[in-house]
Amino acid sequence: MFHIGKANELSRRAFMRRSSQLAAMGAASGYAMGLAGLADAAAFSSGGGYKALVCVFLLGGNDHANTLIPYDSTNYARYNAIRGGTRDNGGIAIDQSALANQVLIPREDQVLTDDMQLALAPTMPGLKARFDQGVMAPLLNVGPLIVPLTRQQYETGNLQSFPRPAKLFSHNDQQSTWQSGLPEGALSGWGGRIGDLAASSNTNSMFTAINAAGNAVFLSGDQIQPYGISPAGAIEIGALGRDLYGSSAASSALQTLLTNANNHVFETDYAMANARSIEYAGFINDSLANVNLNTNFGSDNSLAQQLNIVAQLIAARNQIGVTRQVFLVATGGFDNHDGLIGTHEGLLAGVDFALNTFYSAMEEIGVADEVTTFTASDFGRTLASNGDGSDHGWGSHHLIMGGAVKGGQFYGTAPSISVESDDQVGRGRLLPSTSVDQYSATLAKWIGVSPSEIPIVSPNIGNFNSADLGFMREDVAVQAALA
Repeated sequence: MFHIGKANELSRRAFMRRSSQLAAMGAASGYAMGLAGLADAAAFSSGGGYKALVCVFLLGGNDHANTLIPYDSTNYARYNAIRGGTRDNGGIAIDQSALANQVLIPREDQVLTDDMQLALAPTMPGLKARFDQGVMAPLLNVGPLIVPLTRQQYETGNLQSFPRPAKLFSHNDQQSTWQSGLPEGALSGWGGRIGDLAASSNTNSMFTAINAAGNAVFLSGDQIQPYGISPAGAIEIGALGRDLYGSSAASSALQTLLTNANNHVFETDYAMANARSIEYAGFINDSLANVNLNTNFGSDNSLAQQLNIVAQLIAARNQIGVTRQVFLVATGGFDNHDGLIGTHEGLLAGVDFALNTFYSAMEEIGVADEVTTFTASDFGRTLASNGDGSDHGWGSHHLIMGGAVKGGQFYGTAPSISVESDDQVGRGRLLPSTSVDQYSATLAKWIGVSPSEIPIVSPNIGNFNSADLGFMREDVAVQAALA
């Protein structure tokens, strides 16, 4: 029996409860009060200390097959043949000789499908070292699902008995589905719904959800809306700090245009975001003024620059008044239908530098155990080559990193290296064996969401056997508080 209705009812009840609390607070809620108290204290356990989730979204659909690559002789031969050989042969396979130092050897005895060994892409030595350190773990073949599906069920086309996410293989739709757990057009994302529940843990809960990536549904909640940040700090509009074209009236008119709400929901959200950025820019920049990190994020990597400002905000968490936060950063270029070899390795090198440097910053700040970074993307890609690249897929592999991660081992189920096996739906498009709802539920539990409210975060979780994939270490304080 599907539990979609139950999840929606829980979300509706939570929304109504929090809406009534907001109405009761009225105009008294400034940034010092924020939205504190909106989430039920019993529904979320802060467990003491600080915790944050950082979502790293790879825009365009990352080619997972050249990110985690089969290394053992049997599976490498299959991979190499399906991908048309290496660059020297006109194909899109990574040369096996480049993988020798990148083989991921699990800390615990793990036997993957077909005795597979997996190597991380050769341009990702930093994350290979984090795997060996025991703070990074791959999650294999995860993607959006409404219910568990077999290939036979998928091929029936019976959407009533065997529902699947709408508009598979479409960029916009699947980005939204990944970020929200709901069809494209959803108004809230699972990061924002975590923010709704976490709000009561923060003095200034306006800064619970921080978006360094631009517009995205991931951090929108029923009540919490993301606070936008740039790599340089708070977003400021220079024309509002002076007379525009020599006219104070023009400057005032611009502020009105940017911040006045109306009856259109999206324009209202835009106006609210602008108003927050304008009103609290000074507060954020003052909080960041005394942050001095020795970790060098470089200057030519946009993802690293986004993570740099995230690191600074985390370092200033006490001044800002937060103990629970969710962040979004993003980097693009992963829609590699053409020129996969060369382009993709460079993109992964950028991701490797940014994430590895960010973990070093968390160690410097002293919160490596309290911050969990994880990747997401539109979808995976076809294992089969289209000649010079790969096409849109479904399931994919993702990486989770942090001191609280049970790293050095794999989670999920390794798919067969095949275009004919039952764990793919044509041309090597992976049929996910793990759902995004399970991914989000595991992270939500770690940050403090109670079991009873996990369905608010992960609306399809009732259709799956487990709401905890086991890749996070047990937090004794949180578990005791929830008992």
